[in-house]
Amino acid sequence: MQVDRSTVRYPSRRGDDAELRNAIKRVSRERRRFGCRRVHVMIAREGFAVNHKKVRRIYTEEKLQVRRGGGRKRALGTRKPMVLPDGPNQRWSLDFVSDALTDGRRFRILTVVDDFSRENLVLVADTSLSGQRVARELDRVIAERGMPKTIVSDNVLCAE
Repeated sequence: MQVDRSTVRYPSRRGDDAELRNAIKRVSRERRRFGCRRVHVMIAREGFAVNHKKVRRIYTEEKLQVRRGGGRKRALGTRKPMVLPDGPNQRWSLDFVSDALTDGRRFRILTVVDDFSRENLVLVADTSLSGQRVARELDRVIAERGMPKTIVSDNVLCAE
């Protein structure tokens, strides 16, 4: 096995990056959510004339990568089918339906249905339904009909 003498005797020309390394660490500590690119911008603002590739190399060597967020936590356990209610006012289902007018404006409809009698208790349409408005409508129908044992909502975001 032979090795070229120029390779064996190659002196590294890489300088000491201690000052730059400390500056990158300091910026990463101050701005924890900044990734490599934003750290490079901050370093350049401080007066360091440094290539983005060098910043990335030091950033990864120092293990300063921003951790990625975890996914949505799903409910644990087995799902059970809902038991049918025995009579009226046992369970109400709350849902939102949305559509668009001919001029393109969106509107939403709040529906509350008694699951036993399939009676529509609330039907409110508006361009925006705030949480306060929903609570007010529920309070109104509860004053009229009495409090149900449970109120269920599908809680699924619609793809609009």
